[in-house]
Parts: sequence; structure tokens; C-alpha cells
Amino acid sequence: MSKTYKAALAEAMQEAMDSNPNSIIIGQGVTDFKGIFDTMIGFVDKYPDRIIETPLAEDSIAGICIGASLNGGYPINTHIRADFGLLIFNQLINLAAKYKYMFGGLFEVPSMYRMVIGRSWGQGAQHSQSLQSLMAHIPGLVVIMPADPKSIIESYRYAVQHHKGPVVMLEHRLLYELSFEDDDAELSHPLFGSKIEKDGSDITIVATSVMVLEAKRAAEHLEKNGVSVELINLHSISHPDHEMICKSVEKTGRLLVADTSWPEYGVSAEMNRIINEYNPSILKAPTKSMGMVSTPCPTAKALEDMYYPDVHDICNEVNIMVNGNNKNIDLPKKESMTDFYKHFKGPF
Repeated sequence: MSKTYKAALAEAMQEAMDSNPNSIIIGQGVTDFKGIFDTMIGFVDKYPDRIIETPLAEDSIAGICIGASLNGGYPINTHIRADFGLLIFNQLINLAAKYKYMFGGLFEVPSMYRMVIGRSWGQGAQHSQSLQSLMAHIPGLVVIMPADPKSIIESYRYAVQHHKGPVVMLEHRLLYELSFEDDDAELSHPLFGSKIEKDGSDITIVATSVMVLEAKRAAEHLEKNGVSVELINLHSISHPDHEMICKSVEKTGRLLVADTSWPEYGVSAEMNRIINEYNPSILKAPTKSMGMVSTPCPTAKALEDMYYPDVHDICNEVNIMVNGNNKNIDLPKKESMTDFYKHFKGPF
């Protein structure tokens, strides 16, 4: 049975509201008729006292969320762009992430912060940043990037019912309209784990968010050219499954990291640290990282298409890592991911 990414978000939030009468959804645009990109249609009518519209005051809103949580509520704070989440960092990092540690476990701040990664339609430098590494660096925060509906529902359920701290969920806008079929791949943990999307023997690709889909497309193409890819959906950025990653690379001897953000000081660097501290001798070749070009995102579509890596780039890099320069394979054509995945119209 297929389900869209946005339908899973709606289902997960509805379950959160129904299972916990103290749950609230708060943020800018939560009462808008578009329902945060169709993820909250009908919520205002169903939960009229628990859907709270706010002004442009992100830091104050985050403070309200912390206060609500400390008083037994479960706030879900939405940000229609992850970039706007920068404005809550004081509350999120200095308070929500630290209360448990500062007060000997007497105070906990269970809460969810939805942040949408923008892309395409001229989103530009200030509306398309993928900031998972900034937040994953902070002890006390759980940062996840679900790449499919099943992961969304499992993560929400565990966070609302069991986790006693703040969770940041980064949702990629390109995924919203896509339909996914159920599969057998299972997360090793809803908040503190990863999952193997495909078994392979020649190279391990660790991917995040929409790059999981690009890596799947690359793996299918490479398989036709005699290259076997093992694909790991990282899912939890702050608490990935170290054992899963290390055992996979120990088997394949090669590691390529495909992230939605910049390679420097981020997810790619962390994957390299994990392998190097485990046993660098398992590598048959140097690790490689793929991510955004190390500049702010351009607004012009032609430049934006060059800015992000895609299935063509993944296949090219894997071929070099596995075959060196000794074998040329047919590469998939260079194609804009926004053209391939995008079914929505701007500006949001």
C-alpha cells in the first residue's frame, strides 16, 4: 500500500494529538488553509483549542514550547523553513537541550520541532539550508531526517510516547508529494538508529533524506553495470547506528557519504570519524563525501541544478572508487532533481 510523505506527516501528527491530550501544534501558518503544505488539513476544526497560530517571534515561541513541556504538555513547533529554526537556537540549545543535565534529571523537555528544508523555485541562500549538523552537534538534542512515510510514523510515535527530550525533525520539501510503497527495511531504532535499504558487496553508501532516493536510483543503475551497492539510510543524524555502518564498510571496504548539506564539518565528517575510530584498515579506498557546493545556494535554477549532487554524480564517484580509471560505464544523464521529484508549485 502506497502513502505520500505528507500524508504520513498528517497521520503521525494526528496520532500525536489523539494519543496525548496535552499535545499542541504551534507555529507560523499552522491555521492557514494550506495546512503547512497539506500536512495539517482539517486540524484547526478537529483541535480548535490546540492549534496555536503565532506571530514572527520564533525565539519567544520556542520559550512557550519549553514552558508548555515543563508543565506536562507536548508541543510540536513547526517551521516552514529550517532556516527560520536558527532563530530558536538560544531556547533550543541553551535551555531545552540542557535542562535534564542542569537540574539532575528533575526537569525534562519532551517536544518536537518540525523544520522543512526548502529547495527549488528560487529559494536561494536564506530558504534552502540543510542545517542538521549544527543541531546534531549539541548533546541533549535528537536530530532525525526521515526519508520515507514509515520512518516518520515510527519516529513520531516513539518521540511522543517515550522520549523525554527535544527532537528536531528535518523534512525535505522535495519528498512531500512522493508516494512510497511499504518495504521490509526496518530502522534499528526510531530515534537512535539507521536502516539498511539495500544489501551489497562493493561499496557502502550512507545517505540522508532525499539523497537516499538518489542513492537508490544510483544503486539500480550501478547494479546493471556490475557494481553492488549497500545502501544505508542514516535517519538519525545525532545518533546513527555506528555498528551498522562499521559492519557494512568492513564488508564492502568502501564508503561514500551522500548528504543534503555541505561536506565540511558535517555528516560526512562524522561518518569518516566513526570509521577511522573503528578500524581504518578496513578501507580498500579513501572515503568520499558528496554534498552541496561550499557556497550559499544560488537562486537561479541553472546554477541551483549544478549546486546539488544527483544520481549522475553518485554513479560517477562510485565507478571511480570501485573501478578506478580502468572502466568506463554508462552514466545516467545529468537531470535536475527538482524536475525529477518536484510536483509542487512555489513559492513554498
